[in-house]
Amino acid sequence: MHSTKRFFAPLETNTAETRTTVAPTTVTKLCALGLEVLIQSGAGTQSNYSDTEYENAGATIVPNADTGYAQADIVARVSKPSPEDLDKIKPGTLHISFLDPFNEKELIDDLARRDISAISMEMIPRSTLAQKMDALSSQASLAGYAAVTMATGRMTKILPMMMTPSGTTLKPANVFVIGAGVAGLQAIATAKRLGAKVTAFDTRPSRRRAG
Repeated sequence: MHSTKRFFAPLETNTAETRTTVAPTTVTKLCALGLEVLIQSGAGTQSNYSDTEYENAGATIVPNADTGYAQADIVARVSKPSPEDLDKIKPGTLHISFLDPFNEKELIDDLARRDISAISMEMIPRSTLAQKMDALSSQASLAGYAAVTMATGRMTKILPMMMTPSGTTLKPANVFVIGAGVAGLQAIATAKRLGAKVTAFDTRPSRRRAG
């Protein structure tokens, strides 16, 4: 009987998904915990990780998802599983991913019927104790950064104040950020670094400060 728990990261089936479940450095940490790590071939390609990097970190590369599912005790992915994926996962397996449980009641019921335990990453609270498992803050921060850079590409003027050789002064762009959460704060910081005049608004009293 195989006593070591097997952790499997499949290739994301959503072609628009560029994230991967684990980086090679994470594989090293999982192996140190005593897990046997299986990675589907090509799972890290969209994130610029090669199969060789995973192997050097201690993972075993499997040729397809079916092989990984058949052996796995723990399955971790980014996107929620499809019914076809669940057909291949053994009862008693732990499944970890974003699940959108409030809008995917049928999926949650299906997991329960199949005796598959699940952790929905977006439901882990943003607390000090669970900080290392916070899967949303990093994504929100990137979203705030991307929002400003994408908006800048669509603007017809530059963000910073500039003086032309003829002595003309170009006023900085005005950026208005609605919401001062993780994404909003990053948007504020990015716009300010680019030289814009930034104004932000948030309905929560805890986000307000003088100055």
